[in-house]
Amino acid sequence: MLRQLLHMVFTALAVALGSVGYAQHKELTYCNPINLDYGYTPIPNFAEQGKHRATADPVIVTYKGDYYLFSTNQWGYWWSKDLYHWNFISKSFLRPEHKVYDDLCAPSVWVQGDTMLVFGSTYSRNFPIWQSTNPKANEWKEAVHEFDIGGWDPAHFIDEDGKLYMYNGSSNVYPLYGIELNRKTFAPIGTRKELLLLNPDRFGWQRFGEYLDNTFLDPFTEGAWMNKHKGKYFFQFGAPATEFSGYADGVAVGKSPLGPFEQQSLPFSYKPGGFVRGAGHGATFQDLWGNYWHVATMVISVKNNFERRLGMWPAGFDKDNVMYMDAAFGDYPHYLPQRATNHLKSGFTGWMLLNYHKPVMVSSTLGGYHANNAVDEDIKTYWSAATSQKGEWLQTDLGTISTVRAIQLNYADQDVTFLGKQQGIYHQYKLWLSIDGENWKLLVDKSTNKQDVPHDYIELDEPIKARWLKLENIHMPTGKFAISGFRVFGNSDIPKPLKVKNLTILRTEKDKRSAWIKWDNVDNAYAYHLYLGIDPQKLYNSIMVYNSNEYWYKGMDKEKPYYFCIVAINENGASERSEIIKVN
Repeated sequence: MLRQLLHMVFTALAVALGSVGYAQHKELTYCNPINLDYGYTPIPNFAEQGKHRATADPVIVTYKGDYYLFSTNQWGYWWSKDLYHWNFISKSFLRPEHKVYDDLCAPSVWVQGDTMLVFGSTYSRNFPIWQSTNPKANEWKEAVHEFDIGGWDPAHFIDEDGKLYMYNGSSNVYPLYGIELNRKTFAPIGTRKELLLLNPDRFGWQRFGEYLDNTFLDPFTEGAWMNKHKGKYFFQFGAPATEFSGYADGVAVGKSPLGPFEQQSLPFSYKPGGFVRGAGHGATFQDLWGNYWHVATMVISVKNNFERRLGMWPAGFDKDNVMYMDAAFGDYPHYLPQRATNHLKSGFTGWMLLNYHKPVMVSSTLGGYHANNAVDEDIKTYWSAATSQKGEWLQTDLGTISTVRAIQLNYADQDVTFLGKQQGIYHQYKLWLSIDGENWKLLVDKSTNKQDVPHDYIELDEPIKARWLKLENIHMPTGKFAISGFRVFGNSDIPKPLKVKNLTILRTEKDKRSAWIKWDNVDNAYAYHLYLGIDPQKLYNSIMVYNSNEYWYKGMDKEKPYYFCIVAINENGASERSEIIKVN
């Protein structure tokens, strides 16, 4: 209750000071995936195609003015004052008798009174619930020695009346469940209640597979989460599987914490396109100013299906109490507000990608890990140098002198040697710029850096002019010098693209879950962004499409009409939106 009052006070002060919005203030910016010192998979048979970093299933909670982030198999957790700078704390949540690799898999984290509580996924009956009143100092003790009913992919929710509920489930056969718990003893009150099964025959986005065709398996539902807003309960769930671009969080709405629930037509958290795809099995939280955010799992799934990262996007509830998340340009730089903000107004900076599919030069190449993979806007592919030695380099040509505002360096895992979370490892590099390709100036010097930064994002203090940028390796934490995305953001001086013409939605009577979407190419565009929804005023889902003028969209609710529009994208910005098209 105190937190809610503080949110209201902060919001009122922000409005009074005229600080709602982004444009009036210098803000930090961030870029997905989140730049965390991710641990490496600790499971040997998951690393048979190569050892690699991995995590998923994140939860962020606010506690005593700070943010705490927990996710799968990190052998600890992070805290932050600003959602930007994260500090890792090493902690095992297993006891000696727990002979499993999963140390806090898909954890539930909640704040109850003045106490933070943590419980990891288990099918056993002997895992504890942990508690802390000082997690920043790593002070933990058991609240319950053995939580008898267990649960995989658990989530706990405290209602406004003080009652405590637990949700759990992860299956392509069984539903998600909910149950009330005794707030003091955590003993179950009654038995678990079946809450939600997927309905892929109606909701196309819930079909299994990269192409949503139910090839091989039926779809999975997992990763429950609950928020309450204006008297309604918003029950969130991940589907259809963590390996795929369409991994998303749906939402079902009810009047009771244990249902019944009615599923919204659109997945609430959805990012099937772009550099890094997927936005499933996450958690929705409020920052210190009352703004809603959604943190979720993003997909790599190259060396193993469970090779994943984390992303974070603005979210909220509109005036009609419809839950939304804004994933438009969801892996480009966005502002990170430090005040109450209207998340229906995009926080996208307008800084465009300047080097998509542009020419590159490299110092060396390992096998088939070719240089252009570093600029193809696909985190699944990467360039690798032949060694990890100091002096290996990657150079990108922007094509024209441009204004550069930020750079994101996404390292890939090639021939790494670690299993599990590592500490004391670090990346070191230098970034150089050139106007003519011959004379070079040092732009960023991290040759003495001691931080592990696998997705380092550098917002420049002041914009600079450049045509070429060069990344020079100084030190790798392990493995070869390998890059999946050398991403340069800013704006060029070319004209913005013209409005897209002839957007066509071919929705068949045979299967109204699916549509073939086509449009006319715009000559100076490198990508397009589709916006869609079931209300022309609420186009809350979006899809980034690179280097194509068609998209096979198979995620519709077959019982609803849909609305679409599109923008073209180039190095200087986006076109105006096309006219909204309705398709029955």
